[in-house]
Amino acid sequence: MTTKNIFKRYLVSFNSKTLQHIFTDTLIVGSGVAGLSSALHASKGGSVLVVTKSKINENCTEHAQGGIAAKLNPVDSYKQHINDTLETGHGICDESVVSGVVREGPKRVKELIAWGAKFDKEDGKLAFTKEGAHRYPRILRARGDSTGKEIEETLINVVKKNPRIRVFEHTFALDLLVSKNSCNGIIAWRKKGGNTLIWAKQTILASGGCGQVYRETTNPEISTGDGIAMAYRAGIKLQDLEFVQFHPTTLYVAGAERVLISETVRGEGGILRNKFGEKFMLKYHPSAELAPRDIVSRSIVQEIRATDHTHVYLDVRHIPKEKLSTRFPKIKKLCKSFGIDITKELIPVHPSAHYMIGGIKVDEKGRTSMDNLFACGEVSCTGLHGANRLGSNSLLEGLVFGYRVGHIASKEAAKRKDELLSPRFFKGPPKKHLYNELNLKDVKNSLKSIMWRNVGIERDGKYLKDTVNSIKHWSKYIISNEFSSPHGWEVQNMLTVSILIANSASKRCESRGVHYRIDNPETNNKQWKKHIIV
Repeated sequence: MTTKNIFKRYLVSFNSKTLQHIFTDTLIVGSGVAGLSSALHASKGGSVLVVTKSKINENCTEHAQGGIAAKLNPVDSYKQHINDTLETGHGICDESVVSGVVREGPKRVKELIAWGAKFDKEDGKLAFTKEGAHRYPRILRARGDSTGKEIEETLINVVKKNPRIRVFEHTFALDLLVSKNSCNGIIAWRKKGGNTLIWAKQTILASGGCGQVYRETTNPEISTGDGIAMAYRAGIKLQDLEFVQFHPTTLYVAGAERVLISETVRGEGGILRNKFGEKFMLKYHPSAELAPRDIVSRSIVQEIRATDHTHVYLDVRHIPKEKLSTRFPKIKKLCKSFGIDITKELIPVHPSAHYMIGGIKVDEKGRTSMDNLFACGEVSCTGLHGANRLGSNSLLEGLVFGYRVGHIASKEAAKRKDELLSPRFFKGPPKKHLYNELNLKDVKNSLKSIMWRNVGIERDGKYLKDTVNSIKHWSKYIISNEFSSPHGWEVQNMLTVSILIANSASKRCESRGVHYRIDNPETNNKQWKKHIIV
């Protein structure tokens, strides 16, 4: 059975003559840093509608702790930031994109500051910290460990004051409306209004990542890969889906939700210890705790296996109490809620799925393989990250590409006439359900478990193929059904994205960056210094 036999073009049946129609110049799916940045710049050329499936502030940006990397520190240089990014990307970054983002980044950060963002300062000047694989302190932070929240709230405040921007919360983007390889908008489900056709001259996908396909993840519940799945159903090119980044340190308390413990904790001197209290990172890499994330994650997994334990520990007891309170107030409060005093006790940690490096393939301007459709943020694959993302480059990418796609979309929308948006569209009638009783929760949990077990930090060809076959089997009766609420659509999208990740991971028969194959542990530049396009 091929994937063609499994996946259908639309999640729901619909008749355009019976649905509500909404029109806008530019439509944006997603309300994180990339989506809201693009909205602000797109509004300069016409009306903008932002749709988000939960509340406007419920996204990965809101939960980002560490910071944003930008060449603003006088001791730093563009060349060094570029080199750090390229080295971390393991040979398959797009060097032109890396150079462009790094050089444009400071301007976008200054624009964010002009909009009201308040980054932490020391002695009246911007404060910088260091993360793994960064040679210089270049990470700006806000509120100690709530950088994403500061950025998100700043953007929301500016968006709300803009009369050209509307925001629809609790609106689930189902599928793209396409005619002759041109995107004309989306069909969406609104909590207040049901299925609705939203027609746009330009559409921007900024719907975030897909961390929820894994059992262990730092991502919020909304991160179910909807944008990637939607693009795949519409025949849009995807790239690098095998590259999923795992964050080395999330709070590991049995029965509790996995919560990120920022990499900046290690940047400020945090030490990893095994169950015997021993430091272990120097066994695996000379940079120890400041090694690239993929290496730290694999090292922790190996140490857990060697010590026959469920997790390792992060030690910050040697850091002055006042500094811990100032730098990591959110983390300190979080740990305290589980009875852990980080000034006196070790923090139990374990790796978790964190960031989707691959996604919708775009060019340097954020254009996809479909006309009048752009993508930015985590849903996109720009070539910036290569095979492994340099920490804190993602918020920077969201700002830079948010500006680029918003700026271009506003100009393109002005050129496109309103009459091009024809509402004549029909899909249906609805298919009868093949299975009337489905335990979606069980399917979802089974999917998350097999993805974590077989398509996680360590991978093996045999088990990757088994995973693909298992997901095909589940998809056979889940995808064929037609659901009427977000829960069902999310499971369908998660199945779609998971099989694409597993397929790509199975094809790449080498180890590179975050993609580590036990059965092919070496990097093979001769055959695999290239991208896998779906």
